[in-house]
Amino acid sequence: MDKTDIPYLTATELAQCIKTKIISPVDAVEAYLARIETWNPKLNSYITVMADQALKEAKEAEESIMQGRYKGPMHGIPVAIKDQLMTSGIPTTAGSEILKNYVPTEDATVVTRLRESGAILIGKTNLTEFAITTNQYYPFGDLHNPWDLGRFAGSSSGGSASATAAFLCATSLGEDTGGSIRGPAAACGLSGHRPSYGLVSRYGLLGACWSKDAIGPISRTVADCAMTLEAIAGHDSKDRYTRKLPVPNYSHGLDGSIGHIKVGVVTERLHGNDVIPEIRNAVTEAIEVLRNWTASIEEVSLPMWSQTAAFSLVGELVEAASIHSRYVRERLDEYQKELRLTMLMASLIPAQTYYKSLQLREVWRNQMLDAFNTVDIMVLPTSPSVAPEIPPPTGLSNRADMKANFWGRRSFTHAASLAGCPALSVNCGFTDGGLPMGLQIVGRPFEDETVLRVGHVYQQNTEWHNLRPPSF
Repeated sequence: MDKTDIPYLTATELAQCIKTKIISPVDAVEAYLARIETWNPKLNSYITVMADQALKEAKEAEESIMQGRYKGPMHGIPVAIKDQLMTSGIPTTAGSEILKNYVPTEDATVVTRLRESGAILIGKTNLTEFAITTNQYYPFGDLHNPWDLGRFAGSSSGGSASATAAFLCATSLGEDTGGSIRGPAAACGLSGHRPSYGLVSRYGLLGACWSKDAIGPISRTVADCAMTLEAIAGHDSKDRYTRKLPVPNYSHGLDGSIGHIKVGVVTERLHGNDVIPEIRNAVTEAIEVLRNWTASIEEVSLPMWSQTAAFSLVGELVEAASIHSRYVRERLDEYQKELRLTMLMASLIPAQTYYKSLQLREVWRNQMLDAFNTVDIMVLPTSPSVAPEIPPPTGLSNRADMKANFWGRRSFTHAASLAGCPALSVNCGFTDGGLPMGLQIVGRPFEDETVLRVGHVYQQNTEWHNLRPPSF
């Protein structure tokens, strides 16, 4: 195989080639680094490229494999991680100038687990400042979507999505508070999985909202997501919110057995006025694909779904202000302008308003979990619209922008976050203008395997995930 073809393999294909010694980890890393050198200046997917360290680790992986010490499917796989995860000896900026010189002395637990699996960290990806996306501002430079360089690559985990879609890594990690794995996955034509809350340790994550943050994979296929998730999932004594549950072999679970699965279509989200017709049609066609393989498909009515982003963001902003309280007091002028005002505003939200948001969250969680008494998964669009254009710098958001923050696309993804449910976005087609669209699959807490299995069956019966951005 020509080295330039290596990056176009899925992570699972690459894993098999490395296991059988058809491809060496060194060749894989060199192939990805060559693409990064060519394309990262145009995309700005990475903040830090770890070329020297990645090559060193690739040589160690190659030697280990040649000596018969193969660690498993992630061994030798080049992985990108969101620059919100601590890396020992490597800068961790969280996308903010405030932390541009911060170099941790230890790894985040997920980074440790990737290293233990034999994965090779190739770089740290671009994100909105502190992963807070009340606007789309990237202090380390605008991030571009490989399907259209004039458009965003999604929300705070957009760098991981951009790098994965442009074949600048084999798979990647993002972080999802209210949709920042699923949104970028949909915008870039990828598979992105938000794990159940408590499945993956967040120790070493520079978080935005402790009660909703979740670390998960952004990959080209559901099979790649499953392989990546298996490497990072599991209880961690350093994160008391992780559950003491065995980690399934997610890859082996992709066996096509979904004939017993009952699918619920979230009526209000599919047929809402805010969903553009092309996305509604694409999701409807995706549902028809699933109809051929699942036990039943029925409509599920959850009117409160459309309001979830409003009270979710109240809690999110209060928690963010709490996390940032010291910086707000001591380094306020170092935040970019809009986030500075957001932090000040969030610091003034009354306690009773925050408490009300917690009450509404519990009402919603009960409603959502009750719906799972009649269906096994729920499906809906990941976003009501495609990736927006990158606007010229205009200063602060206007009234329409702020309203969209509390409704719009966030009302499609915050619902699963509030309930702690696993949620997967898979590419379900393209608009006439060639932009990707996403189908969201949501399951019961800790039934990630079911969600992944359904997404995998969908991909086995469609070709959308195999298409490449035209210039890449």
